[in-house]
Amino acid sequence: MHIEPGIVAGAKIALSYATAAGAATYLLKETLSTIRASGLASLAARGVAATIATFTFFQVLPHFPVGVSEVHFILGSTLFLLLGAAPAALGLALGLLAQGLFFAPFDLPQYFINVTTLLVPLFAVQALAKRIIAPDTAYIDLKYSQALALSTAYQGGVVAWVAFWAFYGQGFGAETMASVLTFGGAYMLVVIVEPIADLAVLAVAKTMRRLDGSGLVTPRLYNAA
Repeated sequence: MHIEPGIVAGAKIALSYATAAGAATYLLKETLSTIRASGLASLAARGVAATIATFTFFQVLPHFPVGVSEVHFILGSTLFLLLGAAPAALGLALGLLAQGLFFAPFDLPQYFINVTTLLVPLFAVQALAKRIIAPDTAYIDLKYSQALALSTAYQGGVVAWVAFWAFYGQGFGAETMASVLTFGGAYMLVVIVEPIADLAVLAVAKTMRRLDGSGLVTPRLYNAA
């Protein structure tokens, strides 16, 4: 989902500062809420775990350029279900920054574009989870249909933001349209993988109930709201 350099350039890139600031404002609210509920140490531990996972998703797992961007296996809904919204968002932002600083400095000018593309869909997943998961249901008891809905929302959100940045930066020409459609088709293949990954991780979590109350996972993983 890294927007290729030059897709959005010049004065147009200023919009990404505004969108990223909006995402950061919401993240600050969620961060303070998480600290009040679980404590700073828990937030920090989960944030570090999410950062390491995100860096692994970007740098270690297979990724390849398609159209206007790159296809990555970014398991956003998995991070959300295990760690909670604020730690997952912090990890996505910091993991993306680490990758840019140490391995892909050419992506740094697009950092605010890419961080918006990652975080806004995550917050959409958080909102969707409140609607489709009953308050008396712990995340380890999710059904496949619920995991699929969350994954589709996240990956669909990523594709939508990439399309927005591409059209915003390059216009609605035939070449841009074809590149966006190619990228979107390839990226949505991740939807096939992510719900299975979610359920596999949640199945493992069921066997590790000692983590309940440890501060290393979101309390909702094992408990009703």
